Amino acid sequence: MNPFYSQNRLDAVRAHFEGPGATPTAASRAYRRVLAHYYRNLIPPEASILEIGCGQGDLLALLPNTDITGVDLSPTQIAAARQRLPHGRFEVQAGETLRLDRTFDVLILSETLNFSADVQVLLETIRSVSSPRTRLILNFHNTLWRPVLAVAELMGLTPASPQGNWLSRADAHNLLVLAGWETVSCQPRLLSPFPLLGLGTGINRFLAPFFPWACLTILMVARPKPDTKGEGFSVSVIIPARNEAGNMAGMPDRIPTMGRSTELIFVEGHSRDDTWEQIQLLVNKHPDRTIIALRQSGTGKGNAVREGFDRATGDILMILDADLTVPPEELPKFYNVLASGQAEFANGVRLVYPMEKQAMRFLNMCANKFFSLAFSWVLGQPLKDTLCGTKVLFRKDYEAIARNRSFFGDFDPFGDFDLLFGACRLNLKITDIPIRYRERTYGTTNIQRWRHGWLLLKMLVLAARKLKFV
Repeated sequence: MNPFYSQNRLDAVRAHFEGPGATPTAASRAYRRVLAHYYRNLIPPEASILEIGCGQGDLLALLPNTDITGVDLSPTQIAAARQRLPHGRFEVQAGETLRLDRTFDVLILSETLNFSADVQVLLETIRSVSSPRTRLILNFHNTLWRPVLAVAELMGLTPASPQGNWLSRADAHNLLVLAGWETVSCQPRLLSPFPLLGLGTGINRFLAPFFPWACLTILMVARPKPDTKGEGFSVSVIIPARNEAGNMAGMPDRIPTMGRSTELIFVEGHSRDDTWEQIQLLVNKHPDRTIIALRQSGTGKGNAVREGFDRATGDILMILDADLTVPPEELPKFYNVLASGQAEFANGVRLVYPMEKQAMRFLNMCANKFFSLAFSWVLGQPLKDTLCGTKVLFRKDYEAIARNRSFFGDFDPFGDFDLLFGACRLNLKITDIPIRYRERTYGTTNIQRWRHGWLLLKMLVLAARKLKFV
């Protein structure tokens, strides 16, 4: 950071926010209320928050969180924030030279990049108050709105501001990478920053998702770039099995031992063949492996997965379908991605490598591609194959998903989308893992193409209503 230029820049910004021109207008307060709505959707209410460039605490005051800290260049603004939010901690500091004695779950940079003396230095410095699980949420204005905001400032609709930085999404992404952050998601929001007699809410909720290039505000979520040294974790492999007796023999030999230890949890689901008996034989034949046999109390794969997860003791939870269309030998790929920190949720993808001829029907392939595109748009992270049964995540993240399940409801008979939606809600980094997809060698699929396709459409609408049209 250029000390001379940066100090002059910080002094100019401080002088502005110490003066009368920084007083919020009615329009700017209305905009802040709309912005807070999107922050509440991104931040768990129990999370600890640090806002850099907090001003008078306008945004923090609109969030339900109680463990809040704010820093700002302006002593006047900080004094107002302390009076307004006496339960918070507020200090006069610049983000570029930040010094605090703790880490936070969430860091907020709400339009702070616009006034930063050196954005890269700012992003590098705030890593000192982050942990590997911290999420950085930042928003900045779309450069398309630059002339509109200039006119609004001349008309007195928005407060006057010092000359600012105008960043594109590519600029922000590049600066995050340079500073040691990794983008998790990017969500353009707000076609209407004003209420417009109630019309603004409808415009922002139903039209903005279709016109992201025209939105005023770009919201980005990032996480610290992982340390790729890796760490030894214990693993639980959950294997839902219904009418899969012919696939049981030899399965423990094919599932590699991963991490510190690997336990296998078979969850039998009211089979018409002797699947349960075959699972019990595995327990007796493989005393060298930790094998747990369960009979599910409910119905459906989703219920089987949840009951298996509830019994699991491993740090990492894996789902392996008992039809063996995803070879068990592929599981170390998933383990390595999570153990190295490259992702927090690993999603299997069957649509990269060539498949065996009867592995997937043509219509199923078309449906998979459609739902992949649709769910990628809704969830804000690229997913090439949402319907692959092999999904892997940390147990502590699954527990957080389970605690917040009421947000979406108990809707998913498959178990895949409950996890994907919950991971998106928690801002977890999702990564696709290409695998080789095989034909079944025993039994028939439990998937009912048309009935389950209709269910998927309903889940797509639910996800869009909860995550996109908000």
